[in-house]
Amino acid sequence: MTDTTHARALSGTGVSAPQTVHANLTAPGLTTHALRRGEGRLSADGAFMAVTGVHTGRSVADKFVADDPEVTQEIWWGKVNQKLDPAKFEAFTTDVRAFLGAQPELFTQDLYAGADPAHRIKVRLVTTNAWHAMFARNMFIRPPVEELEGFEPDYVILHAPEMEAKAEHGGRASSTTLIALSFAKKIIAVAGTSYAGEIKKSIFTVMNWLLPAKGVLPMHCSANVGKAGDTALFFGLSGTGKTTLSSDPERALIGDDEHGWTKTGVFNFEGGCYAKVIKLSKDAEPQIWDASHRFGAVLENVVADERGNLDLDNGSLTENTRSCYPVEFIPNTQPGGMAGLPKNVVMLTADAFGVLPPIAKLTPAQAMYHFMSGYTAKVAGTEKGLGKEPQATFSTCFGAPFLPRHPEVYGKMLAELIERDGAQVWLVNTGWTGGAYGTGQRMSIKHTRALLRAALDGSLSKAEFVQEPFFGLAIPKAVEGIPAEVLNPRDSWADKAAYDKTAKDLQSRFEANFETFAGAVSEDVKKAAIKAAA
Repeated sequence: MTDTTHARALSGTGVSAPQTVHANLTAPGLTTHALRRGEGRLSADGAFMAVTGVHTGRSVADKFVADDPEVTQEIWWGKVNQKLDPAKFEAFTTDVRAFLGAQPELFTQDLYAGADPAHRIKVRLVTTNAWHAMFARNMFIRPPVEELEGFEPDYVILHAPEMEAKAEHGGRASSTTLIALSFAKKIIAVAGTSYAGEIKKSIFTVMNWLLPAKGVLPMHCSANVGKAGDTALFFGLSGTGKTTLSSDPERALIGDDEHGWTKTGVFNFEGGCYAKVIKLSKDAEPQIWDASHRFGAVLENVVADERGNLDLDNGSLTENTRSCYPVEFIPNTQPGGMAGLPKNVVMLTADAFGVLPPIAKLTPAQAMYHFMSGYTAKVAGTEKGLGKEPQATFSTCFGAPFLPRHPEVYGKMLAELIERDGAQVWLVNTGWTGGAYGTGQRMSIKHTRALLRAALDGSLSKAEFVQEPFFGLAIPKAVEGIPAEVLNPRDSWADKAAYDKTAKDLQSRFEANFETFAGAVSEDVKKAAIKAAA
């Protein structure tokens, strides 16, 4: 490459040009370089397989935000957004740039975040590895070639996974990993972790910062649209089924994880999917299965035999095995990644206690309450240090780790949008039934799909609903094809006294968590709150 091309590829990054810069290569070129460099291998079907080492999930304790004076008053400081002294951020990024500039070759990608041209940002990634460049190329929106000329980034990602962060960089003294971002300088720097999800979620954090000021709600949700133009949103944390349930052959996929809700509709932030594939079933999830078994997909920490045949049941590296592929690998996708206003909003939870119903219809006040609560169970392996067992957790707005602003900012926006656009909200449990984790069984995906289709086509709203006594949820009395004992979780437990005790325990957890945001909600929401029985 010429010096001119070097300068263009690294413009705005502050990185000096090494010997070779591979700019905006497509999957064939990136795969060739990744194999040449020994970054991984191919599966029998041609997908690129990478192993990320010690970090097989996000390092949440190593994420820091520069405490720049122009933004400090608006940031939700605490465990999610840990303060980093601006001078230390500068020292860290200086060292990352020096590390990158000293490499014999680098890979850059110029990409968009945001399908809606009115709300998109330009992102430039500079990384040491071809496979990370391919991940980013799969994950974000790929501009047409003619739009790359003169591309100047709004945000820059400096990605140096092989570099070790130092104590003087301001992160954790005991850690060599640091993910730091500055909203003022519009820079993200990553060191000490090869887990590619850090690239994706850093930009999601940026979108969560930028869009509320423009009157757009950023959401940790998947989305699809029916043949009648009815858009549906699926909120939920990792492992709750966002990707699986939104990949429906009967509905066009808008996107699997991150979206914005505007005055006119919904748009995807991304151009790809990042599916959790542990125990992926070809019968239950054929679209994701096919997308993961082809050239162009990037597989993280997936195990295969010597011939490259995938063993998706093997969690020996991590339970958080991942497949990243362009959204068009799913056969039925929404052109342009945009659709109309939501008609249905689904809040997904993987209830590890097994006491929530498979589906419940929420009032607007309950919708706000459950959005702010964000109850689910973290699935083993999605975060470093979580351990082998799922843990019940509350993550406000179903995405607390990615919210730079105070949660009530997003909560109030959602409440206003639901009221304005008249969307019906549903709570869906994709977790356990018939007992808690370890005793009961995982909810049947066939039952979940059937209930969702009834909700989305409007037929479920016409059913007779009854209120279950523990959580105040309206549950359907009968749905064709669904056993009655499945609809009412207490009926699915052999030991009713054990159910009552477990449900009361979860009531108490909801009540304790509500104290963290009770002061920021309306009286209607306070009345809808789950309270422990006296």
